[in-house]
Amino acid sequence: MKLLYAPTSPFVRKVMICAHQTGQAGRIEWLASAAHPINRDTRIAAHNPLAKVPTLLLPDGSALYDSRVICEYLADAAGDTQLFPAGPARWVALTRQALGDGLLDAALLARYEHTARPAEIQWPQWREAQLVKVQACLAQIESQANDLSRTHPDIGDLTLACALGYLDFRFPELDWRTAHPRAAAWFSVINALPAMQATLPHEA
Repeated sequence: MKLLYAPTSPFVRKVMICAHQTGQAGRIEWLASAAHPINRDTRIAAHNPLAKVPTLLLPDGSALYDSRVICEYLADAAGDTQLFPAGPARWVALTRQALGDGLLDAALLARYEHTARPAEIQWPQWREAQLVKVQACLAQIESQANDLSRTHPDIGDLTLACALGYLDFRFPELDWRTAHPRAAAWFSVINALPAMQATLPHEA
């Protein structure tokens, strides 16, 4: 398998964590790329019309995207039932995955408003509206923190951890821990897991 990736992408990180958790990280060839909201990378677009990472290339030549699909594929390929549990726990895990992905979507839109849009057409109110969503997601994570796994995380737990890690990476000024002590305590434990430490975001 080959993965088109960027070391700064939280969605790529989610896939990388799942690869580590399921024992498949060593089977994946990591292909650096330059995904961008404006400038299309033809290396990605050749396999994914959205030109987004992560994109997983399978041995048969087919491609999988986005992170939700790839993570479930990796779990299925490994026969893993922890990341995507059965029964009612599955819907809890998937809803938490949606919460974490939604936080990341809002955070990325807020970041792009400053880094990708020319200064003369930036829309401060748009950016603030995205950060309101981020804060609302943080409040929801705080309310659920005592129920989140610290040792046997599912896809929901891992996605929330990726989201909080991304805030540390790109939005340190939010100081999210101060107002969310239970989430901060949970994150301090799950962030120490080997798969989390092996996939810390960094500039290329």
